[in-house]
Amino acid sequence: MICEGLEAFAAALPPGRAVMGLDLGERTVGIAVSDGRAAVASPLRTLRRTRFGADAAAILDIAGPRGVGGIILGLPLNMDGSEGPRAQSTRAFARNLARLTELPIGFWDERLSTVAAERALLEADTSRKRRSEVIDHVAAGYILQGALDRIGNLRRGAGHRG
Repeated sequence: MICEGLEAFAAALPPGRAVMGLDLGERTVGIAVSDGRAAVASPLRTLRRTRFGADAAAILDIAGPRGVGGIILGLPLNMDGSEGPRAQSTRAFARNLARLTELPIGFWDERLSTVAAERALLEADTSRKRRSEVIDHVAAGYILQGALDRIGNLRRGAGHRG
């Protein structure tokens, strides 16, 4: 099920379940997963992309044992907020993934997430080689944390306890 707004995603997310965040690139998928309270995102790994079926199977194989209750995809909007070819590709990935799982799928504006991840890695004095190995899943962590923070605010505003 694809949820267009984060409000719909939050409503569809089962309580007490982790959320997975994905940063889709042309060659890789950065993966992050939250804790069971869906409060804190942790970068997990970077998956080398091959073909959709294998990529989706790997993502769902990670999701199952971790108790994932929903998936957030970083939506690469243009700086003016419009959607270009990369955003359309992300939406197509989501539609295909939705055919393979009942998990709710939502989107989060990923503008500047890679920039923020790069800055954090530079501040941590991470070597260039190591940065290239981890940048995608660190960016996925930024994407997921942004969505989790917004979901937390939505729940608090609606009187939910989280």
